[in-house]
Amino acid sequence: MIAFFLASRARRGDTNSPDREANLRRRLPFSIVILALIVSGWPTALNAQDDSALYVVSYIEAAPASQGQVATMLKQLADASRKEGAVRFDVLQRATESNQFVILEIWRDQRALDTHAAAAHARQFREQVAPMLLAPIDDRFCVAATVAPLREGRGTVYVVTHVDVPPGSRNATMASLQALAERSRTEPGNVRFDAVYQKDRTNHFTVIDVWSDQKSGDNHQVAPSTRTFRTQLAPMLGALYDQRWYKPL
Repeated sequence: MIAFFLASRARRGDTNSPDREANLRRRLPFSIVILALIVSGWPTALNAQDDSALYVVSYIEAAPASQGQVATMLKQLADASRKEGAVRFDVLQRATESNQFVILEIWRDQRALDTHAAAAHARQFREQVAPMLLAPIDDRFCVAATVAPLREGRGTVYVVTHVDVPPGSRNATMASLQALAERSRTEPGNVRFDAVYQKDRTNHFTVIDVWSDQKSGDNHQVAPSTRTFRTQLAPMLGALYDQRWYKPL
């Protein structure tokens, strides 16, 4: 590419002048830097959705008699995990079936996630909570589909939706989710609106939206952009549109 750059300058007659030759030598190091950045993926690195952050969505179903104890253990896990450096660590309880919980995690990279998984408090939580559950913890390891920078504000209503489409509909679903996310982030009361997809099943998405109050969340459900998204998505679904409402612990 450098040779092409020099040749193109020569064809324009730029190398016939000593001043132009000196100017070319001054510019060449800058050109090398630009080319190196392009080759290394510089434009991609500027996209926050292409970073190394990892997202984990974990579903937990406690035995009804143990749900209070599980809730307490989850809050303790969240406190310890935030102190060890989680970008975000939310523990939520389902608004209807109160024995069902979800953990929403964000880690800077795989190393941070691995360190957390190996930490004593994380291992102890899983060992101690296992006998209290109706089924093993369902962990979904994900990467960003459309994610905005974290914003200030406290959410009181969380909605976590699993969207499953056939592999051939993945790209169309991604485009629809991005359009929905951009519009939803401007709605009154929105605190967060992100979508991620599973690393091992890239056609399985999780939509995470957080609202300041119930009314804002309800208004979003009937907003024109939400209706348009649901209409576009309906013929592509490979499984039930699984939307669950939660409250923070």
